[in-house]
Amino acid sequence: MTDPCPTPFNMAQYVLGQAGAQPDKLALAIVTPTGAERWRYGALRDAVLGAATTLTEHGVKPGDRVMLRLGNSVEFPIAFLAAITIGALPVPTSAMLTTAEVTKMAVQVEPALVIAAAGIDLPDGDTPVMRVEALRDGFTNTPATFELGDPNRPAYLIFTSGTGGTPRGVLHAHRAVWARRMMWTGWYGLTMADRLLHAGAFNWTYTLGTGLMDPWAIGATALIPGPDVTATQLPLLLKRYDATIFAAAPGVYRQVLKTPVPPLPRLRHGLSAGEKLPPGVADQWAEATGTKIYEALGMSECSTFVSSSPSRPAPEGSSGYAQPGRVIAALDSALKPVAADEAGQLAIRRDDPGLMLRYWNAPEATEEKFQGNWFLTGDMVSIAQDGAVTYQGRNDDLLNAGGFRVSPMDVEAALGTHPNIAVCAAVDIEVKPGATVIALFYEGVETAEDTLKSFAEPLLAKYKQPRLYRHVATLPKGGNGKLSRKKLREEWTAS
Repeated sequence: MTDPCPTPFNMAQYVLGQAGAQPDKLALAIVTPTGAERWRYGALRDAVLGAATTLTEHGVKPGDRVMLRLGNSVEFPIAFLAAITIGALPVPTSAMLTTAEVTKMAVQVEPALVIAAAGIDLPDGDTPVMRVEALRDGFTNTPATFELGDPNRPAYLIFTSGTGGTPRGVLHAHRAVWARRMMWTGWYGLTMADRLLHAGAFNWTYTLGTGLMDPWAIGATALIPGPDVTATQLPLLLKRYDATIFAAAPGVYRQVLKTPVPPLPRLRHGLSAGEKLPPGVADQWAEATGTKIYEALGMSECSTFVSSSPSRPAPEGSSGYAQPGRVIAALDSALKPVAADEAGQLAIRRDDPGLMLRYWNAPEATEEKFQGNWFLTGDMVSIAQDGAVTYQGRNDDLLNAGGFRVSPMDVEAALGTHPNIAVCAAVDIEVKPGATVIALFYEGVETAEDTLKSFAEPLLAKYKQPRLYRHVATLPKGGNGKLSRKKLREEWTAS
């Protein structure tokens, strides 16, 4: 386990701690092909503390929820840290969500204030709204003081998709940011000298953590693409702004690799999280850039905890190892560890400092996740004798083929090597009452079904081979951008 979190503690004070030691160092650049908006550490801290005072003047008190309806601009992390500064709970939300979607969230968390930019849908109701211009005017306000206290007290709320896709609030403690130190060597290989470019939007927890909070906490420089930057422009930005680490979701890597990548002499490696990295993408990236991609497994409830890293690369086919300080296991239905290389549900020891406090107003869902000494992730994995973790899919994504339980990842890894398949998803579908088969839906070049069946025969056991192949223009995604096998099944049933 990492060293205990100091007490008293405030997450925002910790993240901005480098402002005292190096106020003039570049903390953040929002980069575009035509220029960049730059923020030094001292100016960033001053803006956060001024904005915190402004929130207090608008009636925000410790414990209040502050919903963020902001775009991909510096106001997002400033508002996030300003709320934490005074003990309020920021609630980041995607700018793409509709009024109906954010209203459901607002009903759950009952925000005291919504901070909003123009053109972004607001929740229905009479919650007070602070426009982003008023927040920005507050950057020069009298600085607030950091509200210090128990590191186990609530710090922020994020939303994840619960069972059936219903958004569920995840409450994290101030200590969660301290626990992220286990990722610095266990995944990133991060140092003060790094310039980390993250391709995600500010509101995404992957961006907030990996792209902003961690670089700032260690004293590095964060680079975030402007709101109109496309994936094909990212290599230019990596080169122009001397990025040493690139972080993105697998889909972004696929988009980047569709066009030639220029030499990137400063780049040391890439990071991938959010979903499983498809077969071949890491190889294509290595061929194009001469660098590796290090992958991580994580979830909103605990960020990442299993990863490959420069100091300990993952064996081929695996996602890596438990980060130093993490205690994990693959468990059977009786919550007993399974044998090495056998599939079981991935669990994290419940005293991990990065784990959430609870689901917001959902005690039964919280109790379901915390079982005995463990937090159950819902991910299926196998753990090798040396500790390497191989992802097998979600517990509820496992396929049922003639009584056999099949990991969709096995099927997708095999068929994803076909030259006509760009990306694919394996699901089990009901072809008649009581009869299910494995079907493969894929993007790429439409190919004769018999050709794909012949391709699968030497690669997969017979019970793992898809019985149906369907070409689609685009595989359905959930609100978080991840593949939705549930939607594939629903679309199949509807058709």
